[in-house]
Amino acid sequence: MHLKTIKIGNLHTKNNIFLAPLAGYTNCVFRQMCYDLGAGLTFSEMVSAKGLCYDSRNTRELLLLPPDYAGVKAVQLFGSDPYFMRKAAESEHIAPFDVIDINMGCPVPKIFKNGEGSALMANIPLASRIVSEVAKAGKPVTVKFRIGLDEKHLIARDFAVAMEDAGASLITIHGRTRDKIYSGPVNFEQIASAKNAVKIPVIANGGVFSLKDADELMQNTGADGVAVARAAMYDPFIFCRLSGTPEPDKKAVIRRQTERTFQLFDERFSVVYMRKMLAFYIKGMPNASALKLRLFKCNSKEEIEDGFNQLTF
Repeated sequence: MHLKTIKIGNLHTKNNIFLAPLAGYTNCVFRQMCYDLGAGLTFSEMVSAKGLCYDSRNTRELLLLPPDYAGVKAVQLFGSDPYFMRKAAESEHIAPFDVIDINMGCPVPKIFKNGEGSALMANIPLASRIVSEVAKAGKPVTVKFRIGLDEKHLIARDFAVAMEDAGASLITIHGRTRDKIYSGPVNFEQIASAKNAVKIPVIANGGVFSLKDADELMQNTGADGVAVARAAMYDPFIFCRLSGTPEPDKKAVIRRQTERTFQLFDERFSVVYMRKMLAFYIKGMPNASALKLRLFKCNSKEEIEDGFNQLTF
């Protein structure tokens, strides 16, 4: 894969391999781990603009950043009201972040039915207003969206142009329609049509589970970079292979992730989170099913650590 830095406003990323936002997974510890393994830019989990404006504790916890967090700091906001989106973007909670990404691609029914996420693709004027209002906060704005709601409404090119015109500094395009969720082939042509229509960087997303997948996505779309999503949950070391970063000792890296998670988050959250992550990491290993059952019986830091010590990576 051809590596290069990506310019977002006046900022420059380490390279063009991004970790996509993953609700429930891309907390600051996981993002730092992926950055250290070779990701050029990472995004927070999607954060509700209204939740921030109403000072929701659960929402604020998604924005936790340790003092030593490295790299460009990118937060993803979601919402459908331009007023609340701008107010959130200008809030003290977003102040530590360098880039604001706007989610216009989430296919989850709860988000979609509320007129947020991918629902905004059906209302380009509103989507444009949101981008222009958020841009008034003074930070570079990026937008993540899909190629359309369904195969009868493929709008990647038009939506990309509208986002650029509204003030977006970069766009990330998931090459599937909203109704496909995360299944089916990626539509290279739609991403390519958007890339050819705009001057801002275009990051292609969807179906990247290997270096071969990333190369194919880049070659067939002309995109400036790729965003890795689900593959990173199972194998964050994919960033080493994509970036050419030497692969460190896996167990040491995951041990560090476990330790940092318990340091920064409360025990209940950390136990549940690390149970899920360790279950992802052991997929495909001998006796993975039995190991997973054992992990999901863990209810304390000590039990998680004991279970981890018995794993071989």
